[in-house]
Amino acid sequence: MAGSIAQLFCLAGLALAAGVAKAAEPLSLYYFDRPPYAQKASRGDEVVGLTATPAAQAFRAAGLEFRWTLLPTVRQLVTLKDSLVPACAVGWFKNPERELQFKFTKPIYRDRPTVALARSNFHALAPTLIDTLRQPGLSVLVKDGFSYGPLIDGMLLLARPERVVTSVESVAMVSMIAAQRASFMFAAEEEANYLVEQAGVPLNALKLVRFADVPPGERRYILCSKATPDELIERLNKAINVEIP
Repeated sequence: MAGSIAQLFCLAGLALAAGVAKAAEPLSLYYFDRPPYAQKASRGDEVVGLTATPAAQAFRAAGLEFRWTLLPTVRQLVTLKDSLVPACAVGWFKNPERELQFKFTKPIYRDRPTVALARSNFHALAPTLIDTLRQPGLSVLVKDGFSYGPLIDGMLLLARPERVVTSVESVAMVSMIAAQRASFMFAAEEEANYLVEQAGVPLNALKLVRFADVPPGERRYILCSKATPDELIERLNKAINVEIP
């Protein structure tokens, strides 16, 4: 009997130690390579950019161990939706559907106004996006699983333009526009020039179109799995030291 009790205490100690070790494991922080928002630094394992840098600063200020994990955008959402452990991703927009499936921190960045990166021979017949989306013959290249923020998502639902849906990354989407596979794609103004440069397409094959009814861009957040404790989200919120209007 004494031997059995000692064995139970031993097993309990091993289980507790395993639990502590598991709790000490760094949290996965997912990103995808999308300069200027997030990209691997020239040295080491650090990821830097407009959303990556404030996210990393918040985790460190909150005293939370994390490891950067590269993962395509659509797989990030699938992975985090099904995750049974705390895990997060940087730079995501918030919308009502996602709020049901994930947890969000305070915003860490706000985009400049969204623009259209269009083929050079495209001509908008109106100064506003909502009217442009109703333009006959228009086709919009959109990324599968992406949200362009509540305003533009709502305009797309209302105007119902032809959509060309793709799962390729943004640089490849630029090449599709240059090849006239669609009229235009959406891009944050911060990254438009970078995307064109990386795609290696002639500058005269594309142009930027700005719209009078598109305000400053959407806020970007750290998105986390539902398995992420509220206490951890609160610690991150207290550590986020950027003020986003």
